[in-house]
Amino acid sequence: DIELYLQRCQQLSVTVLTDHQDLRNTELKTIKNSTAPQQYRIRAKLRTYKPQKLHQSVKLYCSKCKSLQEVPNGDDFNFILRGSAFTAPNPELHNTFWYESVMWTTQDRKQREIAIHFVKHDEMLQHPEDTLLMIEGGTLKEIWKLTKRFKCVIPVRSTEDDLELLDLSAPFLLQGNVKYYGCKQCSTPKPMRSLSSIAAEQQPSWEPTEIAQALGIELLQYVFIMKFTLVDETGALNAYIFDY
Repeated sequence: DIELYLQRCQQLSVTVLTDHQDLRNTELKTIKNSTAPQQYRIRAKLRTYKPQKLHQSVKLYCSKCKSLQEVPNGDDFNFILRGSAFTAPNPELHNTFWYESVMWTTQDRKQREIAIHFVKHDEMLQHPEDTLLMIEGGTLKEIWKLTKRFKCVIPVRSTEDDLELLDLSAPFLLQGNVKYYGCKQCSTPKPMRSLSSIAAEQQPSWEPTEIAQALGIELLQYVFIMKFTLVDETGALNAYIFDY
């Protein structure tokens, strides 16, 4: 467990934080006065690390504009889904040449209208494990159930002319237990009919990068970020981890 390891490092008086056994130990003061890039081996104490909770180290990163943002929580997604449920599915957009639609009304008090559009290939539905579907009016619980059976799920809403993505604060695509997000600043969302070109391919793979490109979405990447403050008798040095 990394959190326990970091706590243990703080308790030790001296900790070897890097390998490079062929290198001599270098004082932090010398490193701070050197020109990067260099390679060093140090002996130092871990004074602090941030963030304190490991899950807070995971961020969303845009490789185009270099922005970082927090991963939205389930409450944010739920709020957006509830808002989209007020827009009733447009029946004129059902059963097109590239998807087949199913619609029903829930039996709960709100009697929500839900539409699911199953993307076809060669005018045929694919096996569930190969299928991309779009859902209107679904709750977070209902969407997660669908992700367990179908390959890709995209939450959408109706306009007069086409289906469109929800607010990019929500994931534009769910695959298994992974949520994929797009950069609000760099994306130019296209209508869902843009996916029909992928459906027409000989063997549609429905890979997230391909879907994002077709929909004009700049895909955000999950990254791991931490900051460590290291100390020895000569000074302190901040060290950063940034990795995919």
